[in-house]
Amino acid sequence: MQKIFDAIFHIIDYNYKIIENQGYKPPQFLPKDYLEFMSNYELLGGAIVSGSFQDFDTQYLKSALSFFGKNYVGVINYNPDYSDSDIIELDKIGVKAIRFNIKRGTKETIDTIEYASKRVFEIASWHSEIYIDSKDIESIKNKLLSIPCLVVDHLGLSKDGFLNVLNLVEKGAYVKASGFGRLDFDPVFAIKQIVSINPNACVFGSDLPSTRAQRPFSYSDIDLINNNFDDSQKRKIFYENGLNLYRLNLK
Repeated sequence: MQKIFDAIFHIIDYNYKIIENQGYKPPQFLPKDYLEFMSNYELLGGAIVSGSFQDFDTQYLKSALSFFGKNYVGVINYNPDYSDSDIIELDKIGVKAIRFNIKRGTKETIDTIEYASKRVFEIASWHSEIYIDSKDIESIKNKLLSIPCLVVDHLGLSKDGFLNVLNLVEKGAYVKASGFGRLDFDPVFAIKQIVSINPNACVFGSDLPSTRAQRPFSYSDIDLINNNFDDSQKRKIFYENGLNLYRLNLK
């Protein structure tokens, strides 16, 4: 059975706050739905990522993390109103990163993203994740490079800007091998390029339930990795790199 640390999936629970984003509200997707979908794999843990439709709500995340237990962590949308003690308390329940949804029109400027990223890293060693079309990286690349630990979602989405993603990898960024149905290029080729630069930089994520994706996640996405990488590379992509990124020790 394939071992997996799922570095990006969403839990959508209408018992908690859900807001419309760009005219869209997602379908409900509960922890039990996720576990049922992924029941063919040995789940070592994962990262529950807050979507734009969850805004600054963390109550749903507290509930989900309590359900899943240890080795599952949370990624939240950055709230500038959080005090240092708020961040420390969130860290205690398992939050390990902030996320900026540039693709969906985040309100933050790049200067705010840079400041916030440095702040949470200093307080709690959280890293920063960005959902961005790679074509838009070029104009803000220098600011992104100043972020202590940066993660790019969904392989950067676009073929035309993929070299920008590789430039970030060369400087230490991580990239999530996720959202294959969102891409306009071959994910295997992209992952091979990343691995050739840094074998520790690529982390797998299912992106379930694939909100707004042209094609949702399928088991064939996992097969693509299994069929195109050697055992050492697969271990790193599927779970070792993710566990390292989120600072989890299974021992």
